[in-house]
Parts: sequence; structure tokens; C-alpha cells
Amino acid sequence: MTEYYSTKMKFFGNSDPEKLIKEFGSPLYVYNEKILRQKCRDMKNLVDYPHFVPNYSIKANSNLHIIKIIREEGLRADAMSAGEIRLLLHAGYKPEELFFVPNNVSKDELKYAVDNGVLVSVDSLSQLELLGKINPGGKAAVRFNPGVGAGHHEKVVTAGKKTKFGVNIDCVPQVKEIANKYNLKISGINQHIGSLFMEGDSYIEGVKSILSVAEQFEDIDFVDMGGGFGIPYRKQEGQAALDLSGFREKLSAVLVQWTEKYGKKILFKSEPGRYIVAESGILLGTVYATKSNYGNRYVGTDLGFNVLARPVMYDSHHDIEVYRNGQPRNQGATGEVTVVGNICETGDIIAKHRKLPEIEEGDILGIMDAGAYGFAMSSNYNMRLRPAEVMIKENGEAMLIRRRDTFEDLIAPFNV
Repeated sequence: MTEYYSTKMKFFGNSDPEKLIKEFGSPLYVYNEKILRQKCRDMKNLVDYPHFVPNYSIKANSNLHIIKIIREEGLRADAMSAGEIRLLLHAGYKPEELFFVPNNVSKDELKYAVDNGVLVSVDSLSQLELLGKINPGGKAAVRFNPGVGAGHHEKVVTAGKKTKFGVNIDCVPQVKEIANKYNLKISGINQHIGSLFMEGDSYIEGVKSILSVAEQFEDIDFVDMGGGFGIPYRKQEGQAALDLSGFREKLSAVLVQWTEKYGKKILFKSEPGRYIVAESGILLGTVYATKSNYGNRYVGTDLGFNVLARPVMYDSHHDIEVYRNGQPRNQGATGEVTVVGNICETGDIIAKHRKLPEIEEGDILGIMDAGAYGFAMSSNYNMRLRPAEVMIKENGEAMLIRRRDTFEDLIAPFNV
């Protein structure tokens, strides 16, 4: 087996998995500040074009401490709900640094954004009509569906002909008609083709498509190219990272050529979420049982799908590291096991038929690349407590950035 990712990156700083579990409990989300900041810088340098800014999509991870670090690195932010707007404002963002990109929301939610000075993007003609009634004479952005989609699973492909998102690109006349009706300025257009692409050709094709829409508007201020930048979830198999250097050159050429033709150096945005936070997070959990059922070897952990939902929702792969006495057990696979959680569901599986080092009760497992859509999608299903979150600071020290749930938290919402 190749060297563990956590070892190579010195992920746990001055601590180790066993010490962290003893101090903060199991399961436990652990993040590395150095990696987080580097990923922000990668995205800031995505294109060789002076008017560009990444907007972090906080749905990937909405921990307040993480958002503040991302803001320090100069990224702006996207919000999908009024709650996310509220959190971002609390984190220190100014309204003009935010972009509200909702899907099928109420009048009240649109009004919340408008009242707080946050620009809204709509993704249907009916929502544009509603926004016009709420904010006549104001600004608006429109999310178009370029007809090109990409993603690791059909549930995360957010453009193309089989998705709920965006306005068809042949509806530009209707968009202009509604905008004129309410004296709305269409200040920008945006798209999102899907999540977790590992080669840039489909993304660039999507950008070209959305730029063909943009040129049909006379005086827009920006184009949001979308996100979906992938990370290598199969590092232990040698999967390579997304080649940002080659991608940067191709995408920059497209943007420069288009702005010269358009006659205005508009602002370009992107929407990285996963790329920013996924590799900065490892989910730690404890092995509490091992057994064989009819020839199948099971490793039972406290890592139920209430803690990490991606495998059960998307059949997602996460590399797994095994630790004993705080040290990695990377001497090679000794058998095929299925790693399961503690939720009362047959589908509560983290990894099926995975070849891993020998595992015993009391060992700690590290679920790699869990920083995106990990805690953000966690729940109290089966009345289980959501885990704590810890940040390994740049000086190597561990800092609690969200406490573990308590039994009192489970009872508090009920009016009894």
C-alpha cells in the first residue's frame, strides 16, 4: 500500500488520531488549516485574467470557522438559502460579496436577500417574474442551463436535458421581456454543469455555451461559470488530481478571446465548493465490532450514514486509513471487508468489499476527503449525536470549532 495521505501531508499536526478521539470523542471531523488555505489559493489562480474571483459554495461545508478562513483568503461566497446568507453576514462578509443562487424558493426568501442587499440569481422564468414583483427597478442574475452536464453521479449533474436546474438557453427573449416589464437590469448570468469533474473539457464546453448566451445581453457585469471542480477520491489507487495548470491555460484563452469580442472586461466568477474543503477534512471513527456473516467479513463502526451520507446517497468512494495506538497500519491489505455503521438500515455501508489492513475492535478508521458534504449533510437520524469538528491549526495544534451534540440538544426543539 502506498504512503497514507495523512502521513504524507502531516495532516494531524502535533497530534494523532487516538489523541484526538480521546480528547474530542468519536466520531470526529478533523480539518487541516494549511491544506484548506492552499486549496483557496489554487482557485484564486484558476485563470490568467485580472477580473476573476471564486465564490465559495458554503453548502459543501458551512462551519463558521472554515468560512472565516476562506474569507481571509479572499474568496467571496455563494448562498443557497436565507440561512446561508445569515451565516455569511455573521462571518463578516459584506452583502456585495455574496451571490444568492437559490432553487424554487418562496417570496419571503427572495425578499430576505433583496432586503439585505444580496444579488439574486433565479433559475426559472416564474422566479424571475416573482423577483420583478418584489424588487422592480433592481438588479437580477439568471441561471441558464447550457445543455451540457457533468458529474460523478446522475444525482449531481446539474445541467443538460434531464435536470431541474436553469433556464433553457433558447429562452433569452422571454428573460428580456420579463426584465423589461419590471425594469430589471440583468447584471449577470450563471451556470453550474455538475459536480466532481476530473477533466476540464466538459467544463470549458459549458463555459463556451454560457458565453454564447452572455453575448445576447448588451451590458452585463459578470458571468459566473459555475463550479464542480473534482478531487481525487481514489488516491490509494494512484488517481491523479485535476490538472489545473493545463486547464488554466485553456480556460484563460477562452475568456480573453470572448471579452475582446464583447468589448468589455467583465468580471468572471466560479463556484468551487468541494475542491476547497474536501481534502482538508478526515472523518475519524472507532471500530466496535468485527464479524463474519455467511462468508462476508464486516467491520462495525460508529460511522453511520447520519455522520457521512455520501456513500449511501451516491455510492461514493472514500479511501480509508486504519490506525492502531495512534499510528497508521499501512503494511498492506490482508483481507476483504465491508465497513458499516451503527444505523438500523441495511444500506448503512461506508465501503463494500474493501481490501484493508487487519482491523480489530478499538482500531480507529480515517475516512479520507470528508471535508465536503460530510458534516454539512449529517443528521440526528436514530437520535444519534452529530460529531464535533476540530481544526488542526497551521502551528499543528488542535482547536475545537464545533462541539459535539448533547442529549439536551436532541430534546431542546420540542415544545413540551
